[in-house]
Amino acid sequence: EVSCRRLGGGLVQTGGSLRLSCAASGLTFDDYAIGWLRQVPGKEREVVSCISRSDNTKYYADSVKGRFTISDDNAKNQVYLQMNNLKPDDTAVYYCAAAAVFCTLSPQEYDYWGPGTLVTVSS
Repeated sequence: EVSCRRLGGGLVQTGGSLRLSCAASGLTFDDYAIGWLRQVPGKEREVVSCISRSDNTKYYADSVKGRFTISDDNAKNQVYLQMNNLKPDDTAVYYCAAAAVFCTLSPQEYDYWGPGTLVTVSS
């Protein structure tokens, strides 16, 4: 099972920072690509970032490139998303999810999903 947790609170001012964490129970992260996705009402779910331990690949959506950083901690079997310089458009429900082996830009390819956490960026 994949779970996600918000660190530092879910409400942040424009320009602020926040870190999300993802952990797996019953999964071996080495066999999966871990992605961070987000969704707002009325819009399609978007892959924000992804990390694959199989081919050492990292992916960032253009909208967050240079502001968000994905990292992992193999010893703790966790993946983190550091979000800096947050904007109101970043407001969304964020999900941690696992895909088979390699990163994918298609949300439907992710098989295991965390419950999601709301991030609100105020101006």
